[in-house]
Amino acid sequence: MIIEFRETATGPLLERLLAENDGVAVRDDAGHWAVISSKVVQVPDYFAPHAGRVVVCKSDVQLASRSFHAGLREVALGPVRIGGTTGHTALIAGPCAVESEEQIRTVAVALRDQGVRILRAGCFKPRTSPYSFQGLGLKGLELLARIRAEFGLAISTEVRDATHVDAVIEHADIVQIGAKAMYDHGILRACGACRKTILIKRGFGATLQEFIQAAEFVLSGGNPHVVLCERGIRTFESKTRFTLDLCGVSYLKEHTNLPVVVDPSHAMGYAYGVPDLARASVALGIDGLLVEVHPDPAKARSDASQQLDLAAWAALLPSLRAVAQSVGRRIV
Repeated sequence: MIIEFRETATGPLLERLLAENDGVAVRDDAGHWAVISSKVVQVPDYFAPHAGRVVVCKSDVQLASRSFHAGLREVALGPVRIGGTTGHTALIAGPCAVESEEQIRTVAVALRDQGVRILRAGCFKPRTSPYSFQGLGLKGLELLARIRAEFGLAISTEVRDATHVDAVIEHADIVQIGAKAMYDHGILRACGACRKTILIKRGFGATLQEFIQAAEFVLSGGNPHVVLCERGIRTFESKTRFTLDLCGVSYLKEHTNLPVVVDPSHAMGYAYGVPDLARASVALGIDGLLVEVHPDPAKARSDASQQLDLAAWAALLPSLRAVAQSVGRRIV
């Protein structure tokens, strides 16, 4: 249950409500709320005189639900806005990892010239093998900050674990929580306490309920600037890296109030399939598309097989704009 509380709700009254019902107080752009367990369906008598709007939710997906916020939340991705009534589908592109100044500068020039305004690139890489490239770390963040200053591109980069979450929040415009970090409560809590835009990727073994409840941790911390990213789930299929759950995307669009972004690169795992999946995703009316683009994918130090080269990315853009226009949206 979500209860809007009035100014008459004194500290002791609010503390009693939260303590008795395992709740949290949330102060965001929309007002002041007490969010308590969804098992509670009636405002306690002692608090009723101090309650404004009351929303009863079917599960602990509460702040992210359409029951609470009937429309889609509008969220800033650097210089562009998505969600709400914008009709925008934002492009977020760049290499899996920052590898060198020459590499990231080459991509930044291409994106700027194409009108793409958001650069994605990892500095802390949560690799499956301890012997794989782990990223440039803080050096990579500082390099991205210089690229942003020079080219005017917003930066989206990933948090690997709680040890460097503050550094990523400081340097990034969009903080990515990767699939392997979706359950990391240290990261989720830190992101809830900041006001940066948080892009949460679905864990490859996570249900939609678990995925949305990860976002609920950030929202309940008071940060309303949250975006969901579908990036494929693990199924019985072995011919692709993961399976892109476009059914899940439709569910998220219908039942949550959060903008939805799709990452076809990680879902497919092979560059040949990324353009088709990207077009299919845009046709669903998504709010953003996250694609891995590298100057020379064969030499990439991580995820080489799934990254588009600059020519393939440039060739894809006109069709993305055409598909977006056909479903009443605009690529930004």
